[in-house]
Amino acid sequence: MPAPLSIIIPTLNAAHELPLCLESLMPGLESGLIREVVVSDGYSDDRTGEIAEAAGATVITAAKGRGRQLIAGAEAARGDWLLFLHADTALSREWAERVADHIRDRPGKAGVFRLKYRSDAKGARWLESRANRRAQWLGLPYGDQGLLMSRTLYDEVGGFADVRLMEDVMIVRAIGKQRLAFLDADARTSAAKYERDGWRKRAWKNGWILARFLLGTSPEKLAKDYT
Repeated sequence: MPAPLSIIIPTLNAAHELPLCLESLMPGLESGLIREVVVSDGYSDDRTGEIAEAAGATVITAAKGRGRQLIAGAEAARGDWLLFLHADTALSREWAERVADHIRDRPGKAGVFRLKYRSDAKGARWLESRANRRAQWLGLPYGDQGLLMSRTLYDEVGGFADVRLMEDVMIVRAIGKQRLAFLDADARTSAAKYERDGWRKRAWKNGWILARFLLGTSPEKLAKDYT
């Protein structure tokens, strides 16, 4: 019987971050959980594709845009379960065991990991706490937390939208809070943008963009304000 899990990673010039992400997937390979890793690349001009292929991933190309790259990755994937993961996120070692438990015990639900930032800054601990509370209370995890779901559930909710921003919010709203489970493992994501812009400044900017989306502003318009 084939391994159940396809991991889908959208990339764009991710050569610096991708090796750590791929290395963190080893527990899933060792346990026989992973069927394939699909890197959906938006025509990078660095070594992203070379790095992915050297690690044994299947590399496909799609027009730049995380929504359409995720769609293309899901279409190419063959697993009964899909894990969507950002290229600048590395999973903690126990992730594979937690995912296997979820597949066995909660097949009708999607799952997300606990958010951590790869930073020692106090702002990182503040934002992690804030983000994880938001995920639990509102059912709105960050895209950085990964998203695990069965192919059946993915098809039922219509998959990702082909938008430039907020594709992660749109799909978790379609799934619904009651069908969202929280996995006891960490998604350790890059802190580069927060360290560049300031933890609170960046967090409030992102929060304002989310609020505008929930109030009806289009993802295309919001994408022009997001850097």
